[in-house]
Amino acid sequence: MAMTTTTALSATAPPFTSSTVSTAKANKCRPVRCALSPSNWRESRRLVSISVSLALSHFLLFVPEHAVAASLFDKYVKRKKLDPLEAYVSPVILTQLQIKDLEKSLDGDQPQFATCRSLLRSGPAASLRVNIRAVAQYASDSGDGKTASTSVDQCLRALEELDSLLLRATRNDPGASVDSMKTQTNNAINALDSLLKTVPSDVLDKGKVAADSYRSSLENADVDISDPELKELQSIL
Repeated sequence: MAMTTTTALSATAPPFTSSTVSTAKANKCRPVRCALSPSNWRESRRLVSISVSLALSHFLLFVPEHAVAASLFDKYVKRKKLDPLEAYVSPVILTQLQIKDLEKSLDGDQPQFATCRSLLRSGPAASLRVNIRAVAQYASDSGDGKTASTSVDQCLRALEELDSLLLRATRNDPGASVDSMKTQTNNAINALDSLLKTVPSDVLDKGKVAADSYRSSLENADVDISDPELKELQSIL
């Protein structure tokens, strides 16, 4: 019986040749392909994405809000290093005086609206946006950030509206009245007053003195401007 079984196996089984070995190795090394269909594969990716999102949400839920903000943004946002506060106060004061001069020029019989527009873009007024935001940043560090930010927004909004009115006036738009222009100049001046109230009194006093000296030097060419602070202000402007 044993011999019969051996003979049957020998007759039916293929010989174990070198080609058989090669085929076996090829089958062994053949990469296994994913049995998921494209739709199932996309569904799996979606489930993984949802799981990651839920895990992140769970993490953020138990982390303090300020800690999350610091960890996510502090490494990417670099705060610009500001100059000393004094460097911004005098130009802001000079811009305020410049706006007052513009308002007075509107009282003439034939106001030069195009010249007034140029005045908003020259001298200290040309850098007003940078200067008032720097003052507001110092105010924020001192706890007056809300007041300063509101003042900055009001000032810029008033000057933008004033510029628009002046442009319309150059095109003979009857709706651009001088009274409406004065309303906007007053709004800008009052907003700057509010912003300057956030400045420490000693810094504000020095800024006023420097601004007055600078304007005097422009009105009278014979004035001695050897004062180091006045020279520094000239270099800023």
